[in-house]
Amino acid sequence: MDQKYSMVEIGKNAAHPVPSDTGWKVKEMGIKNIPGVVEEQKPLVPENGFVTNFGHLNEIDITWKDSLKQILACVVAHSVVIQAGINMAFSAVLLPQLYESKSDIQISISEGSWIASIVAIALPLGSLTIGPLMDRFGRRKMCILTNIPFAIAWLLHYYAKNVWFIFSARIISGFSGGLTTVALVYVSEITHPKLRPMLLGLNSVFVTFGILLTCVLGSFLQWRTMSFIYFIIVLLTCISMCLVIPESPHWLVTFKNDTQNAAKSVHWIYSRNYALCEQQLQKIIDTKNQAENEPNEKSVLLKMKKNLRVYRDPIVYKPLITLIIIFIFQQISGAYVIIFYAIELFKKIGGYFQNGIDEFVALVLLGVIRFVMSIVSALISKKVGRRKLMFISSVGMCITSLVAGLYMYLTLIPEQEYEKLNIKNDISNDNIPLYCILSYVSFSSLGVLVIPWTLIGELLPVKVRGKLGGFLISFAYVIMFVVVKMFPYLLNTFSLQYLFYLMSVISLFSFAFFYFFLPETLGKSFSDIEKYYVKSGE
Repeated sequence: MDQKYSMVEIGKNAAHPVPSDTGWKVKEMGIKNIPGVVEEQKPLVPENGFVTNFGHLNEIDITWKDSLKQILACVVAHSVVIQAGINMAFSAVLLPQLYESKSDIQISISEGSWIASIVAIALPLGSLTIGPLMDRFGRRKMCILTNIPFAIAWLLHYYAKNVWFIFSARIISGFSGGLTTVALVYVSEITHPKLRPMLLGLNSVFVTFGILLTCVLGSFLQWRTMSFIYFIIVLLTCISMCLVIPESPHWLVTFKNDTQNAAKSVHWIYSRNYALCEQQLQKIIDTKNQAENEPNEKSVLLKMKKNLRVYRDPIVYKPLITLIIIFIFQQISGAYVIIFYAIELFKKIGGYFQNGIDEFVALVLLGVIRFVMSIVSALISKKVGRRKLMFISSVGMCITSLVAGLYMYLTLIPEQEYEKLNIKNDISNDNIPLYCILSYVSFSSLGVLVIPWTLIGELLPVKVRGKLGGFLISFAYVIMFVVVKMFPYLLNTFSLQYLFYLMSVISLFSFAFFYFFLPETLGKSFSDIEKYYVKSGE
C-alpha cells in the first residue's frame, strides 16, 4: 500500500512530510481538501499549522536558543524570593541598630527576640493561603500580587514610629515569604524536563542572594535606608513580572481547560519551535486527560469523597510522605541551625577570629559561600541530577560534623595525656572549627539545604501541587522554628561534641533514606514521575 503524505507548513518557509496514517491531526493553513488527510478532531491550536498529536514521536531535544525565554521567565519569577532571603537576614542587621542607645526606637531583649522569630511564625500562614489562591486565580497573577504585601511591609519599616510598626511589618513580611511558594510551582510548570532541575535550583540562588545582599548592605547602611532600597526592588520585580512572564500552561489546561491560551503560552516559552511546542502541549493535555478518567460525581458528598480519594492515590501520598521525611531530615540535621548559630558555635568550639575576621565579615563569608554553592548546585544539577547531589551533600555533612565532634573530644583530653605520647597539642592558633563550619555550610548548600524546596515542584502532581506545596513549606518552617528555638537550650544541656555526633548520625540516616526512596527527576516529565510512584506500589 502506498503511504500517503500531506504537507504541513510550520512557520513561514518550512515544510515537513507527515504520514497521514499515523493518527496525527493536522491544522491546515489556508490549504483545503488535501488528499489522504482526515481531521479526526478539532485542532488544539488555532493558527500556525501546529501538529497536535505527538504520541508516536521520540522526545525532541531542547536547544539553548529554544530555552532562552523560559530561562528569562524563571529568573523574573524567582526574583520575588529575594525578599524571602532578605527576611531571614534582616533581623541580624536590624536588632543591633535598634539596641544602640542613639536609636529612635528603643526595644527590650524580649521585643528583639519577637522581631527575629515572628517571621517564622507568620510564614506558614502565607504558604497555606497561596495554594488555593494560585489554583483559582493562576500562577502568574499570584506571582505578581505577592509583591504587594512585601511593598507594604517595607514602607512600614521605613516609616516606623515605634516597635509595633516593626512587629506589623515583620508579620506581613513573614506572610509574604510564605506566598513566594507560587514561584516554585510556576517555574516547575513552565520548564522543560531537562532544564527543570537547574531552573528550580535558581530559587535557592535568589534566596541566598537576598541573604548576601542584606549582609553586605547592613555593614554600612542604616536599616531605614535598607528598607527603602528593598521597597524599590519590590517595585522593579513587580513591573518585570507584568511585562515578561506568561501564564502557566499546566494551570490553563488543568484548571481552566483553556488549550488555546495554553498553546500561546507554550509558544512563547519555547521560542516558536513549533514541533517542540506541540509535543510539550500534548504532554500537558495527556496528563490532564489521565486525571479525568474517573467519572464526575453530581452529589456534593460524592464530590467530597472523590476529593479525599485523590490523596489516597499513590502518585499523591507517596511523594507527600517522601517530602515530609526529607524536610524532617533537613531541619533536624542542623542545616539551618549551623548557619543561625555559626559564630557562636565557632567561639564555643574554641577557635578565635583571626586575620581581620570579625562577626560581620564571617556573616558575609557564610552568605557568599551559600550563594556560590547554590549557583553550583543549580548548574550541575542539569547534568548530575538530584539524587547524586543529595548523596554528596548528606555524606559531606556527615563527615564534617563528625570531624567537628572529634575535634571537640580532642580539645577535652588533658595536656598531660598528649605529653605521655610525645604529641604536641597546640590548638590556640588553629582554624579547624572555622573550616568545619564553612565545609558544613558548603555541603549543605549543595543539596540538603536547597533541593528539598525544589522537589515540591517536581514530585507532586499538578492537581495537588498548590495545596500540598503550601502545606509542606508551612510544615518545614514550623519545624525550623522549633529546632532553632530549642538549640540554645540543647547547647546548655548537652556537651557540644555530642550534638555534632548526633548531627552526623542524622546525616547518615538521611543518606540512606535518599538512596532508597528518592527518585531521580532529571530529564523526567511529570508523567514519568507519576508512573514511578504507580509502579513502586505494584
